[in-house]
Amino acid sequence: MKNKMMALLAGVLTVSVLFTGCQKSGGNSSSGGTSSGGTSSGEKTTVTKEFKPASTVDWYVASSPGGGSDIFTRMITDIMISEGIVDTNFIVTNKTDGGGEVVRNEVAHMSKGDRANNTLLTFNSGCLMPMVENTKNRSSNFKVIAVMAVDKQLLFKTEHTKYADFNEAIEAAKSGASVVIGGSKGDDVATYEALIQEIGVSADNMKYITYDATSDAITAGLGGHVDFVMSKPAAASEYVEAGSLIPVLALSKERFSGNLADAPTLSEIGDYEDVEVPVWRSVVAPASMSDEAVAFWTDALKKVSETEKWQNDYIAKYKLIPEYMDAATATGYISEFEKNFMASKGIQ
Repeated sequence: MKNKMMALLAGVLTVSVLFTGCQKSGGNSSSGGTSSGGTSSGEKTTVTKEFKPASTVDWYVASSPGGGSDIFTRMITDIMISEGIVDTNFIVTNKTDGGGEVVRNEVAHMSKGDRANNTLLTFNSGCLMPMVENTKNRSSNFKVIAVMAVDKQLLFKTEHTKYADFNEAIEAAKSGASVVIGGSKGDDVATYEALIQEIGVSADNMKYITYDATSDAITAGLGGHVDFVMSKPAAASEYVEAGSLIPVLALSKERFSGNLADAPTLSEIGDYEDVEVPVWRSVVAPASMSDEAVAFWTDALKKVSETEKWQNDYIAKYKLIPEYMDAATATGYISEFEKNFMASKGIQ
């Protein structure tokens, strides 16, 4: 059975290749200062003022502490400071009101000025999907700074799970039992929908409970409130190491490595096609951010992506795919993803 989201993401990944190398240096903006000097012909030379971040930068995360987006954000800010990429402090604020829509709207429509130039927002495919389905906010209302990585999900069981593996849970759901999966918003929901479509069970027999962040879903799993937890490796890592979460299904075309390697793919446990909905992770800013500030932040994130700490302590540790895209490339990538997603949902 073909997965509509797979076709959607395949098209987006193709577009990302087409946009590679499109980034240009930041252009002038009305916020950029100029100076002039006389020449022999009486002409004036305009010099763009270089952007320098404020002593404190606000960075918003539209999900709870401890989830994948929170870990992503705090890793980047830590590297920026420890590696001397920026000489500033970051205030990371988690705001989940309205499923994150309140802070996304606030950042998108922030007034022009110093605050807009010093405000960043963690934004991923799981943020975009519910945003365009539930609100009029669109990716064009932001300045896209960079895409940093691509992520995928797994299903985990806990000591409270009454099923030995996920295949047993599938058979139980097909026999009329109620199996409950807990996870986060957006891409987790899209993955769940693709999963139940492929295995041929209804949402009544294999239910999904949406939480504000993966960390909340994990807490529910550990408390015995759901049978399985859907999570990316980042949020689940410490619980897997402690033995509290046990990986039972890789929602990917191939198995993960390390302590996640025991989780089979869907095609390994039955006559199914593998299901995956890759999650891109990015950083955006208010639409009013100046071109000079965009150029500064996209370069700073490129430097982060090239550090050993990012490669080893984030990408390798949490089993992600490194995928840095600069502002221009990332803007095209996200715009195309949004267009295809809206078309698949019939959104005008």
